Amino acid sequence: MSEASRREVRAGPESSLARLWRYALVLSKARDAAADLVQATCLLAIECADQFVPGTRIDRWLFAILRSIWLNEIRSQRIREGGGFVDAEDALISDGARELETNITASTVLRAIGGLSQTKRETILLVYAEGYSYAEAAAALGVPIGTIMRRLAAGRAALAKLK
Repeated sequence: MSEASRREVRAGPESSLARLWRYALVLSKARDAAADLVQATCLLAIECADQFVPGTRIDRWLFAILRSIWLNEIRSQRIREGGGFVDAEDALISDGARELETNITASTVLRAIGGLSQTKRETILLVYAEGYSYAEAAAALGVPIGTIMRRLAAGRAALAKLK
């Protein structure tokens, strides 16, 4: 691995921390679990820097690592249903009237998304918040594009009922 690639991997987690945190929070719904996921992701990325393909998007690689760690955790110990939920308002920072209004809207949206199943939550986050294409989300989640489309449609329908 070239020195430039090694530097890119070391800089990647720092530039993507907010996005990794948001994804971890959507998956786990718990601050402490999200923090552990982000920390484990950064550590594993540095340890596995030689596996990063130069010229590809570092943020996508980090998201894949984070998701893999989360799925491994789920497999090794059943998810702690109902514990450690994060109130979306507490997770958002506000300063100023405009930001406050934006955060109130974001809080409402996050709370509604939080009521969806994990598969719908992570699909909605990847496509709508992170800008993944359907094909990229399908590849990241290891499912067919049709599954992504169905999850998004079901998620939108569930959210529309909340209006």
